[in-house]
Amino acid sequence: MIGVGFGPRCDGLLRAGGMIKRSSIVDLIRELNETDESEDLEAKEASGTTVGKSVYETICALSNEPQLGGGTILLGVTKEEALFPFYSATGVEAPDKMSSDIATACGSQFNQPIRVNITPQVVNGATLLKIDVPELPANQKPLYFKAASLPRGAYRRIGPTDIRCSDEDLTAFFQGKADAPFDKRIIPDARWDDIDPTAIANYRRARADANPEAEELNWSDEDMLYALGAIQRLDGKIQVTATGLLTFGKQASLRRFMPTQRVDYIRVPGTKWVPSPDATFDSLDMRGPIVSLIPRVLNTILDDLPRTLVVEDSLSGQRTETPVVPLRVIREAVVNALMHRSYEVYQPVQIIRYANRITIKNPGYSLKSQDRFSEPGSAIRNPTIAEILHETRFAETKGSGIRVMQEKMRQSGLAAPTFESDRDAQEFIATFLFHHFLDESDWNWLAQFKDLSLTEEQMKALIFVREVGAIDNSTYRAIAGLDTLSASRSLRSLVQSELLKDRGAGAKTHYVAGKEMEARTIMAAPAIHAKPHNMDGNIHDKGLELKDLPSDLRVKVRIAHMQRRLKPEMARHVILSLCAWRPLSLTQLAELMDRQPTHLGQKYVSTLVSEGLLAHTYPEMVQHPDQKYITVDPKKIPVMPKPKS
Repeated sequence: MIGVGFGPRCDGLLRAGGMIKRSSIVDLIRELNETDESEDLEAKEASGTTVGKSVYETICALSNEPQLGGGTILLGVTKEEALFPFYSATGVEAPDKMSSDIATACGSQFNQPIRVNITPQVVNGATLLKIDVPELPANQKPLYFKAASLPRGAYRRIGPTDIRCSDEDLTAFFQGKADAPFDKRIIPDARWDDIDPTAIANYRRARADANPEAEELNWSDEDMLYALGAIQRLDGKIQVTATGLLTFGKQASLRRFMPTQRVDYIRVPGTKWVPSPDATFDSLDMRGPIVSLIPRVLNTILDDLPRTLVVEDSLSGQRTETPVVPLRVIREAVVNALMHRSYEVYQPVQIIRYANRITIKNPGYSLKSQDRFSEPGSAIRNPTIAEILHETRFAETKGSGIRVMQEKMRQSGLAAPTFESDRDAQEFIATFLFHHFLDESDWNWLAQFKDLSLTEEQMKALIFVREVGAIDNSTYRAIAGLDTLSASRSLRSLVQSELLKDRGAGAKTHYVAGKEMEARTIMAAPAIHAKPHNMDGNIHDKGLELKDLPSDLRVKVRIAHMQRRLKPEMARHVILSLCAWRPLSLTQLAELMDRQPTHLGQKYVSTLVSEGLLAHTYPEMVQHPDQKYITVDPKKIPVMPKPKS
């Protein structure tokens, strides 16, 4: 093994690095062909005798990603697309030169010199390089390219992808340093009069329940809030922090300073988000300081959830009605939403109650990688608020919330919850199905597949696709309790049997019903369930033409077509107007507007979603193959700008 580069503590990190691959290159290529690239394993093709920039971006990302433990890059591996991605060893032309180039770059390109270890190995006559990249200590992060400024010069490893850092990503690196997180910042013009005495009393009761001997219970309100980080004392004046306002603020003050600090409880008929603009739904807006808001939100959800009968005593036959989703699960989900949301994203928390599930959407993507949601430990966005909720036993700070929710749902015989972090839309989504997996109706439906010798986990995958329309690797791991490798093998087996087929690539790979599942389901459609979503095989969008649009929309779209360079104001108006007419996919929007889908999505659609002007029809699975967008409030569509003459 050849050590290259510079920097402190390298050898200790390599011995302790939990995610650096110890396997041989041959074994790692076999792993790639079984699971594809992953959070801690990347394959790179070598072209000529130079090292591409993407190699250094991956080195930067693996060095930075919190709690990952580093990772491994295989240089000299080619990926071919077939039924499944196939990786093969093609080698590098000049391994010694490339090793030297990497050493030089790691010592000079970044804001600090770093050290990686490179192992050359011959596979089928070709020389490959195995690059082990240890995670940097917290006090040396973030690593970034000197030629670029923060945050864009730094990278994080999100799944199998290297992502440029945003301002909020830096929170994960700077916690404990001079840069204060949002909840510690002083709110200008907020004063002691903005603090609600009732919220302080609620905190005292909750703290006394958790620890009657807590010393701060004997302090004055001002001293207690100062110790909690809710206020600061500057020049003899009391300054209220974001924690103080969010946790103890009066409703009127919260509305004035933080108008989107609320929880919207929305009841939608059916199983889709606003399936038509004419659909009506009930909505309840809840505001207030967090310590008072949590119980109110919990009671609202629990009062509306379906109930199930539980026999408490088999001898007396005494029965009790309980919510179909366990109280502990709902409590964890609500507390996590308010504790971990980004208060710098101006959107409320949304709790959407569908006929078959409940979805909780909170602003701000997860600072912890989605591949490690079930692992202990957490990346906390609002540490001061989190500590207050921990001390009152509203929340854990060990990062165990997701594991608790998964286990409690399984114990109740329910589908495990699914979680999705969407960086583009700036939101985190938790979904809880009311469906009891593998009940009698499911076994009757699954009987048509008995000749295929499916595992119980694969049966759950088919049922999930039947209920929701699609599944991805992380969702499958959650509902089946499998690791990444086992989940990938199991899903590939279902694809080879044509029960499922894959869509997308890389981190966006998901699976929908295949030909065999469609055929068998049509022949033996279950009486107890509605026709499974998309069982007609019509996966792709139906094409739309201008003649299909109402006359007023046709005029707007034609005006947009005549603009050589479409103004952002006009693009936003046309997109919102089209999606107010009916839900449309990105492909349909691009076809109607005669633009490239990628450009339209990145520049306009994702922004409109993050601003709360557009909504997903499948908010719990952003990569859903039938995903469409609908305008949230047609009354908020901006006026059509005048085109240039």
